[in-house]
Amino acid sequence: MARPPKWRHVEFIPDITYFKPAGVPLRQLDEVVLTVEELEALRLKDLEGLEQEPCAERMNISRPTFVRIINSARTKVAEALVQGKAIRIEGGTYQFVRPLKCWDCGNEWSQPQDETNKECPKCHSTNWAPKRMQRGRCHGHNRQDIPD
Repeated sequence: MARPPKWRHVEFIPDITYFKPAGVPLRQLDEVVLTVEELEALRLKDLEGLEQEPCAERMNISRPTFVRIINSARTKVAEALVQGKAIRIEGGTYQFVRPLKCWDCGNEWSQPQDETNKECPKCHSTNWAPKRMQRGRCHGHNRQDIPD
């Protein structure tokens, strides 16, 4: 009997979960389903530019498992782009985690959102807060708003 999959840690849940080619009615499209952990692997590796080992650590999985997930995600996205399919993001085996930062020692760690650990694992301070994630390019500014 196969071992059940390990819960993958995910720090980002998308607000938009469906993408389709413009100008093609939805009823005429085939879909590719991208799991939430596949999207997280793409975000960590391709958007944040991390190496495989740090990506795997942040997702709480082995490096070979990360490679399988990222390869699957890239294949699905390529299939959707080349063959004109819609992409639906849903499902998977994941647990949402919050990135946290200690204001006293600067330690950063992640913890599942439903855990209620109230202190920094390094210095045991209670002076910590969720780490802010950067979104998009130029940190939310439109290009025309940025002076030359």
